[in-house]
Amino acid sequence: MSGGPVGVGVIGAGVISTQYLQHLTTYPDVKVLFVADLDTERAATQAAAFGVPGSGTVEELLAQPDVEIVVNLTIPAAHIEVSLAILAAGKHVWSEKPIGLDLEGSAALVARAEELGLRVGVAPDTMLGSGIQTALRAIRRGDIGRPLSSLTLMQSPGPDLWHPSPDFLFQSGGGPVLDMGPYYFSALVHVFGSVERVQAVGHRAQETRRIVTGPRAGEQFAVTEPTNVALLLDFADGAFGMSHFSFDSPLVRQGFAEITGTEATLVLPDPNTFGGASRLITPDGESRELPVDADGQGRGLGVLDMARAIRGGGELQAGGALGLHVLDVMLSSLRSLEERSPVIVATDAPVVPPLGEDWDARVATL
Repeated sequence: MSGGPVGVGVIGAGVISTQYLQHLTTYPDVKVLFVADLDTERAATQAAAFGVPGSGTVEELLAQPDVEIVVNLTIPAAHIEVSLAILAAGKHVWSEKPIGLDLEGSAALVARAEELGLRVGVAPDTMLGSGIQTALRAIRRGDIGRPLSSLTLMQSPGPDLWHPSPDFLFQSGGGPVLDMGPYYFSALVHVFGSVERVQAVGHRAQETRRIVTGPRAGEQFAVTEPTNVALLLDFADGAFGMSHFSFDSPLVRQGFAEITGTEATLVLPDPNTFGGASRLITPDGESRELPVDADGQGRGLGVLDMARAIRGGGELQAGGALGLHVLDVMLSSLRSLEERSPVIVATDAPVVPPLGEDWDARVATL
């Protein structure tokens, strides 16, 4: 395709698809053409709800000639298999987090895309929101001097208090590091560059937990993953970070991220959201907010960024290399916890400049 809006298809018509579709269908540089799901009736319902002209099976979607990007919203265990099928069909991939559940298979996926000259992007795309982008531009301007360290906290009593089927969040592929880590680590890599080494301590507070809400309320389930983890991150540029991820804390702290530099400290907004003001604190006691405009921003900004990169070139804000590195950081953290020793992170990620201040999802550019 030489110009005009980029055709998009969606695989997976579950809950998260609503968030993607309600935004992607409003961006003039992309056109959602097809929704696919194993449950074709569910796909048809979602397509009708958002005015998408086509729906059906995955095979039907991959055969659509005008679909250039396919959004992979399947379960994490299927991410690699489905993404490889998308690439085999000659289409670019945007995948929900994580890129996969194992490093070797995820690395093979990124390598395959490069061989084929196709793009892979990986959620979260919250870094493209005006909240984090405004903070990144301030750091690049030198507002805090040279970044030296970070502190991030994600504490809650656990999703078993509100999720009707929370088992998977406490079992293989779950836990607070794998569930929430992508938001924090993706933002931190944008600030400091690649993580070089991790060291972790932590534990599993309970062997079983009880579902509180929904049709399964009162049912107990096994907990197999660590639910309270503290990390020390060594970045390749010499900076360091401290992070705490917990599903065991009655004191809720979500989206708490401080970046301290040689001249000032910047408190970033919740990396799990697209907006929110950052707060700059200087040694003389001055504290001021950096205003943002988050209108029209939500899940799907990464797909839009990919569409514009396909037409105009340039690096993705949330590309496959970043998704692979973030997965490596998380798996290395869990390995460090198990082995009770530091672990070297084998991968790295390119440093991508922030978006320009004039970057606007609501404006047609293609």
